[in-house]
Parts: sequence; structure tokens; C-alpha cells
Amino acid sequence: MTEEKVAFLVDSGSNVPEEYIALGNMKVIPLKVIYKDEEYTDNVDITAQDVYDRLNEEIPKTSLPSGEVISEILAQIQAEGFKKVICVTISSGLSGTNNMVRLVAENFKDMDIFTVDSKNIGIGSGLIAVQAYNYVENGLKWETIKDKLLEDVKKSKVFFHVPTLEYLQKGGRIGLVASILGNMLNLKPIITCNEDGVYDTVAKIRGSKKSVQKAIDLAKEFARNAKKYNLAIAYGGKTAKAQVQEIRAELQKQLPHFEHTFEGEVSPALGVHTGPGLIGIGISILEP
Repeated sequence: MTEEKVAFLVDSGSNVPEEYIALGNMKVIPLKVIYKDEEYTDNVDITAQDVYDRLNEEIPKTSLPSGEVISEILAQIQAEGFKKVICVTISSGLSGTNNMVRLVAENFKDMDIFTVDSKNIGIGSGLIAVQAYNYVENGLKWETIKDKLLEDVKKSKVFFHVPTLEYLQKGGRIGLVASILGNMLNLKPIITCNEDGVYDTVAKIRGSKKSVQKAIDLAKEFARNAKKYNLAIAYGGKTAKAQVQEIRAELQKQLPHFEHTFEGEVSPALGVHTGPGLIGIGISILEP
């Protein structure tokens, strides 16, 4: 273990595996899901399924947490005796959370708060937080951990199979013409984050099964000849969850040099933009 205790701070959009959140020294900054008449806290008083069940009535908006909420969480971490904090957030190209944490952190002069812009979303960001935790557990030096995490941003990726373009279009993430044409042709886009950390459509495949397989193929291509990696499957809603076992078997067959495979539901905030049925294939290279 490192000499000083290290705390971890992540946002709910990073979909960090539950087993790591449960360890106690990892706090979650919750994003907000906002309806016309009410506001919810991501993964606290609303689930992704709740969002999907109401999409026909209203598509909510999402928002980053207030500086006050982030300040309260950092104050709690400080009160627990931590002087070092590693914060991993979803891409600054998709959310203002990373910048907000940096600004609030300036008020905590007695703490060394290292903030990582994952350039990713969902489990693509969460896998970097997993690495951060493991580096600390393995006793790496503070400066070494910081250097390695910046490298890990380039070694982590998630590829999302999106069953419909409707919600991306309504959220302003894709044009109306592309949405109508894609749905008419039964095209299922595969979305990732590019080097700048913004959404990028990397493929359009006809049919859901082929689209999920293409996401696995893209993860395999990203891994190239890596000796070891962590894998993850993220899903949106009951229908997608029912496919996880089959997808896991195929993913592990195609990428056999995995150390761990994580599974979990996407956050409600991400579900707002993608709708139900989402499947994400995440990969984080441990040994190139």
C-alpha cells in the first residue's frame, strides 16, 4: 500500500463497477436527471429503467452537479482523514463535471487532488477508475500513479451499440435526416468517444445482432496484440440485460487474455441520450 491513504472520486456517468464503489473510499458525484416538474439524482432516486418507462411521456434533460455538492463530498473526504484524492470523470467534451471538480478542488489547499479527464463515457471512464484503485492497492508511488493514469486514458475505450437513433437525435447529438434515414434502413450505429472525448459514430450496421458483434470486433481491433486487458459489458434496460450472458461468452472467446470482466447497467443520465437496449463493450489495456 502507498504510505498515505488515497480516496477516489468518480461521477455517476462513469458507471464504475459496483464492487469498487462498495469498498468505501470511493465517492460518487451524482449527475442530475431533470424533468419539467421534478428533478432526480442519478442512480439515487431514479434508475435507468425509470427513465426508459417514461420516455414516451417526456425525454428529460441531464445536468452536471452543482459546485456545492462537489464541495460537500470533498469536505467529507477531508474529514475522513484523506489528503490525496484521485478523481476520474467522464469526458470534458461531453460534460462540465471535470472542469467543475477542478475549480472546486482549488478551495481545498491542504489536499492533493488529481483530476483525470477520461475522454470517455460510461464504463470506458469507469475502467480507468478501476485502474486507479488497483495502482494504489499495489503500492505504486503517487507520481507514478498520475503518469500511468494519463496513459490509461489512451488505452481505454467503449463501443456502444445503439438500437435506435431517435433519442440521440432528440438530444441534439445527431441530425434529423441521419436519424430518419438510419431508422428506415434499420441501421444501428456504433458510437464511441474520439481522441477529443466527443461522440463519434464509428460504424453503422444493419440489424442488432450484427451491430453488437461489430462492437466486439472493434474492441478486439483496439486491443490488437495486447497481452492483458480488462473487459466490460454495459447494458440499458431489461431487454439488453437478457443478452449479457451470450455477449460475455462471445467477448471472452474473442478476447481471451482478459484479467476481469465487469458488467453493469448504464446510468440513467446516459440512458436519457441513448434509450433502452443499449449495449456497450468496454476494454482497458493493462499490458500492451
